[in-house]
Amino acid sequence: MALSDSVTTCLSQPVHYAICKLGFEKKEAYDINNILSGNGEVCWQAVTEHVCYLESDQSVDYFKSIRSLGPVCESVNLYFKSLTKEQFVIQYASWFHWTNCTEVFLEVFDVLQYAQATEVALGLMKLTSCLERALGDVYLLKGNDCPFLLRDLLASEQLADVFGQAVMNVLRVFIGSPHGLNLRNVLWHGFASPQEIPTKYCAMLLFLTAGLGQLLQTYLLQTKGVLVHRPYVIFISLEELDAFPDLNNEILSIAEELVKLSSFVLKIMSPFWMAALTAFKQSRYADSVILLLPQLEVGLRLLFTTSNKCPNRLLTAESSALYTTFDEMLAKHLDNEEVNQLPVVLEEPAMASDFLWDFLNHQEGPRIRDRLSHGEINLETFPREVANQIVGFAITILCRFSDEDMFSLKEHMVIKPLMNCASRYRSRFHPISRLKKQVLECMKSIHLWPELPTVPEEQVQKIGGLEGNAEADTLILMISEIISQLQHYMPQNCCSSDDPINSVLTERLLVGLCDTRICTLYSPRPVLEVVAILRRISAQCHQVSQQVIAGAGLRYTQWVNKTLRSRQRHNYRRMLNRL
Repeated sequence: MALSDSVTTCLSQPVHYAICKLGFEKKEAYDINNILSGNGEVCWQAVTEHVCYLESDQSVDYFKSIRSLGPVCESVNLYFKSLTKEQFVIQYASWFHWTNCTEVFLEVFDVLQYAQATEVALGLMKLTSCLERALGDVYLLKGNDCPFLLRDLLASEQLADVFGQAVMNVLRVFIGSPHGLNLRNVLWHGFASPQEIPTKYCAMLLFLTAGLGQLLQTYLLQTKGVLVHRPYVIFISLEELDAFPDLNNEILSIAEELVKLSSFVLKIMSPFWMAALTAFKQSRYADSVILLLPQLEVGLRLLFTTSNKCPNRLLTAESSALYTTFDEMLAKHLDNEEVNQLPVVLEEPAMASDFLWDFLNHQEGPRIRDRLSHGEINLETFPREVANQIVGFAITILCRFSDEDMFSLKEHMVIKPLMNCASRYRSRFHPISRLKKQVLECMKSIHLWPELPTVPEEQVQKIGGLEGNAEADTLILMISEIISQLQHYMPQNCCSSDDPINSVLTERLLVGLCDTRICTLYSPRPVLEVVAILRRISAQCHQVSQQVIAGAGLRYTQWVNKTLRSRQRHNYRRMLNRL
């Protein structure tokens, strides 16, 4: 039996117990009216009474708090199921406005009515993402730099000042603390299967979000404050992300077959994969990517733990240790300094790692997982182009880890182009790749100089002092010497020995140089430091070129209109002579 079939859970025993059992131990029913006022507002004092504290230091006793809140969550779940959509909208929709994504929370209510496990997990991931973003906006009412990590945000004095420490402790039982249920992290990092997330916890977080809206409204009225929502991140230059061809239903149907057969997919997680492909077909692109990213992580974690002989790392670690995430799996060395064997297992290590680094990690890349999970992207307008790349990459990984008897599917006429694109993939957002892009953009700018408008040559008097410029002659000699030393690195037939300086600026040579494949994976620090310097130089060169173009255009217009003063005319002639 394949390991992917034999794994029954990715939750360690204590985490599995906390999420799946602890909140069900108290059997008595809880009266919803204890925490709900007549007008539907949350009675926070009654809720906070269920949070227990350690006698030793008065910190939250998460174990007892989860057990105590279990019946409350079930009561809230049953209460929401008793409401019609219209009743819920009338009663609660306005309390979600503070999140700036009311529709997401209304969708979660719809999900609760049917309690389909995969949809509940998806709803919870979207809810926690939007809630985190909204809490960050509230934080900025009182602070400057919003914490990046949810656990730090929930533990902040700023949010405690707005909502009260007792309220924040309730939230931390469910999300943000590795000692609590930690629902956001176990889902976003691919540890929980659909059946392991109780619906009642999703219902409770929906209820608490409405309650936070009520508290915030009171706070803003008292302080006369205004909540400002940070703008969403917008993906620009989508063509830079274009790695795989457009996916059609035929490809997606084959992908569904691969999900059933690929050893990359844990059997307990296959509903997430199928739901992701369905979401893509239905043009729900954010949903598709949200479902898929954690599954790429858990699939790679399976390969990582197998290839590095550390099977225990497949499970969530305890709160005292970090669990294995993308960052560690893509690193060159393990935390014990041994070489990471995952790249060896991947048939095209550079391709897979480059793609993942590009889309998830590089600072100038889209950083899709971070931005989705922290609520920085508008889910309703998530671009198909981005989802197409993530799904396309996932399909190639499914193919690579399918049995040999799946050869017919791998060689299928619609799958083959995907595999070819994968094998040719080169990093687009590594600093070296960005340097290449900068150099080519600078070259294009400089090549516009001959096309600049210029006055007739007979009107340009030769300016004395330009010929035989000692400084310029020295620079030319220096550049010639540098180029001669680099000659054997140049593509053939691209550089003239008669005029080495101008030939370096030829489009053919620079395109040829920038097309040279350079391994970007695990670049040493000295290389990155040199690249950073070269990027600053390139940026300055480009800026100078743009200034020349703008200045030449302006001076030409002034020349034609005869509005240049004597010194300006002299400087303009001087510039034309130099050009």
